Amino acid sequence: MKLSQPARILLALILGLGAGIASVASSGGWADKAAAIAEPIGGLWLSALQMTIVPLVVALLITGIATSAKTARGNRVAGRSFVLMVVILWFSAILGAVMTPLLLGFFPIPGQSADALRSALSTTGPVAAVPGFGDFLRSIIPSNPIAAAASDQILPLVVFATIFAFALTRIPADGRERVVGLFEAVAEAMIVIVNWLLWLGPIGVFALAYVVGVRAGGGAFGALVHYIAIVSSVGIVILALAYPLASVGARLGFGRFARAVAPAQAVGFSTQSSLATLPAMLRSAERLDVPVAASGVSLPLAVALFRATGPGMNMAVVLYVAHWYGMTLSPAVIAMGVVVAAITTFSAVSLPGQVSFITNTAPIALAMGVPLEPLALLIAVENIPDLFRTVGNVTMDVAVTATVASRSGLEATEADALLERGA
Repeated sequence: MKLSQPARILLALILGLGAGIASVASSGGWADKAAAIAEPIGGLWLSALQMTIVPLVVALLITGIATSAKTARGNRVAGRSFVLMVVILWFSAILGAVMTPLLLGFFPIPGQSADALRSALSTTGPVAAVPGFGDFLRSIIPSNPIAAAASDQILPLVVFATIFAFALTRIPADGRERVVGLFEAVAEAMIVIVNWLLWLGPIGVFALAYVVGVRAGGGAFGALVHYIAIVSSVGIVILALAYPLASVGARLGFGRFARAVAPAQAVGFSTQSSLATLPAMLRSAERLDVPVAASGVSLPLAVALFRATGPGMNMAVVLYVAHWYGMTLSPAVIAMGVVVAAITTFSAVSLPGQVSFITNTAPIALAMGVPLEPLALLIAVENIPDLFRTVGNVTMDVAVTATVASRSGLEATEADALLERGA
C-alpha cells in the first residue's frame, strides 16, 4: 500500500522517536554516538528547507497580493470581500497571540516533558536580546531590503514585499505582468525544491526525531499530543466565530447557517483542501440564498487568498515552540509575530498543507527570534491540526460570502446582472 507524503513523514517521526527511546532503554552506549551522527543529518535537511523560505515567501506574497488586489479593485463584491478578509486575518493573528499563552497558562505542558524537550532541543537557544518597542518601530521599514533578506530580517522584508506588490497594481499592465510572471516562476521553482525536500522528509524527520527520542524519552510523545490540542483549540475557536459572523453580518439564524454549511464542512474534513471544497461551498451559499454574483466572486477569491485560521494557528505554533524553550517574549516581539502572521497568510495561495506550514510558520519564528528546529518535527503531525484549519477556513469562507452579499444590498436579479456584465 502506497503511503501519502504526510503519512510517510508522520511514520518517520513515530519510528524515529521510538528508535531513540528504545536505544536508550537498551542501555547501550551507542545511543549517544548514533544521536551524534543523526543530528547533523537532520540539521542538514532543516537548513535545506530554511534556504527556500525567503525567496518563496517574497515571491508568493508579491504574486498573491498583486493579483488579488487588482481583482478586488475591479469588482465591488470582490473589494468588500477583500477588506473583510483582511480584517479577519488580523483578528485571527491577534486572537492566536492572546489565546495561546492563556491556554498554556491553564493547561501547561507537563513539566517533565518540557524539561526533556528543552534538553533535547538545546542546540539552538533563544535570541540574545529582546528588542524593545522603539526597536520594533524602527525595524518595520527596511533601509535596505536586500540586506534584510540576507540577514533573515523577515518583518521589514515582508513589509517591503507587501508595499511592492500593491505598487505593482498601479503600473501599466505590461510591466506588471512581466514582474508578476518573474516572481511566479521563482515561486514555482522554490515549490519544486520544497517538494523535493519533503520527499526526503522521512530521512530528515527520522534523524531529528531519533535525537529527540534519545534525549527526551517518552515525554516527547506527550508533548506532541499537548501541542496538537493547544494549536487545534485556536482553530476551533476561529471556526466557532464564523457562526456569530453569519448571524450578525448576514442576519442568518445559527441553525440555518449550521445546516447549510455542514455538507461543505464534511467535504473539507475529508479532503483537507479548501479548493476541493469549493463546489460544496457554492451549494451551501445557494442554500443561504446568496446571489450567484456574490458567491461566484467571493468564494473563489476566498479559496485563493483567505485562510482565516492561518494567522491564529501559526502564531500558536510559534508561541508553543517559544514555550518549549522557556522564552519570555516582550509585547514588541509578539507584535512582530502578529504583523508577519497576518501578512504572510497571503503566501499560502494554493499550496499543499506541509508547504504552507513552512512558508507561514518559519517567517513568524524568524521575526520573533524563535528557533526553527522544532518546526521540522511539528510538520510531521500537521495532519491533525490541518483538519481544523480546513474546516475553519471553509466555514469562515461561507460566512464572509453571506455577509458581503447581505451588506451589499443586492437583490439576486441585480447581482446576476452585475456578474454577467463583469462588474
